[in-house]
Order: sequence, then structure tokens, then C-alpha cells
Amino acid sequence: MIKVAPSILSADFARLGSEVEDIRLGGADYVHFDVMDGRFVPNLSIGIPVLKSLRKATEMFIDAHLMILEPVRYTEAFCKAGADLVNVHVEADSSERILAAIDTVKKLGKKAGVTLKPGTPAEAVLPYLDLVDLVLVMTVEPGFGGQSFMHAMLPKIETIRGWIDRMNPDCELEVDGGIDGSTAPLVKKAGANVLVAGSAVFKRPDRAKAISEIRNA
Repeated sequence: MIKVAPSILSADFARLGSEVEDIRLGGADYVHFDVMDGRFVPNLSIGIPVLKSLRKATEMFIDAHLMILEPVRYTEAFCKAGADLVNVHVEADSSERILAAIDTVKKLGKKAGVTLKPGTPAEAVLPYLDLVDLVLVMTVEPGFGGQSFMHAMLPKIETIRGWIDRMNPDCELEVDGGIDGSTAPLVKKAGANVLVAGSAVFKRPDRAKAISEIRNA
């Protein structure tokens, strides 16, 4: 089943609750919640207070993508603030501390994920693959919305899909970056089943149509 996870990075933050309700009514499966610390990526975004407020406004599944250094420092707080899934970058800390972050999330009864930047080889996911509920492959450089899709990431998606099928079939494979009606078929063919889209959804007046185009492209 293909799932669509609109990224609120492209939403109107002055009316965030309404924006999320709009994508819920439009058929979105997840809310993708991008967190940036200005250190791991060259930008700042939202954090725990916004997540707490959003959790009060919606029952949608919230996929928190932590683009932050040393994420183990904050995984518990994001879980308690209302994230349903907490996703950390494998590049953001040592392997031992990434494992600790995953362990914290799981002990709190939430789902855990790991993310790979474009320059990170597929093999970097292997130490975590049997532990996580989701793997996210970035198809742009993390840190900014509205970038162009990197076609060179398609073989990485295919490789990780093969490993998931053999090692952890219940794990989802998510892609984030430049996803729209034209690139969605490419990542779906490569094996992705959760598609993050920001401007392709929130910059469209008809969110339901935008979500449907991505899911069914």
C-alpha cells in the first residue's frame, strides 16, 4: 500500500492546524514533521512546542524526522510530545548512540526509523535494519524544501528494498525530496511505499487531488 506523508515544512504555519486537517480530509496517511537544528543541516525549523500543539489538533500519524546532531538527547522528548514515529539520521552520531536513540523510542512504545542522506551508502542502514519500523532515503540534501529530485538515489532505494524484504518485511521504506506526480512512479517502482511531499501538496489549492496524483501516479 502506497502512503503519502505531506511535509509541513511547506505548510502555512500561521494556520498549521487547519493545514493538517486539510491534508487529513484529502487522504494523507502521515504528517511528516521536519526538525532542523542549524548544525546537522544549515537551517532551523520547528521543535517540541510545535509538536505538542499539533498533537492536540490532530489524531493523524506524526512522523518526526530529526535532522539534528546527537538525536538521542531529544528522542524521549519528541515521543512524549506526541510523535508516533521518531526518525534519526545515521550520520548524526556514533552507531552506539544511534542504537540508543532507537532503543529509547521503542521502549516508549513508539515506532523508530533511520534516515540516510544522499551521500551515505546504502550499507549504512544494515546495523539498524532489523530494529526499525521505517527507513528513509533522502532524494535531496536535507535542510531545505523545494529541491529537485536526485535520480541517482533510485539504485539505493532498490538495494534497501531488497534487504528489507529479506531481513525485516514489516519495515516501511520512505523517500523524501522532490516527490511529485512525475517522480512518484520512479520511487514506487524502486520499492518505496511511503512518499513524503511538501510543496507538491501544500502549494496546491486542491490538496486531495495533489495527494491522489502522488499516490496513483
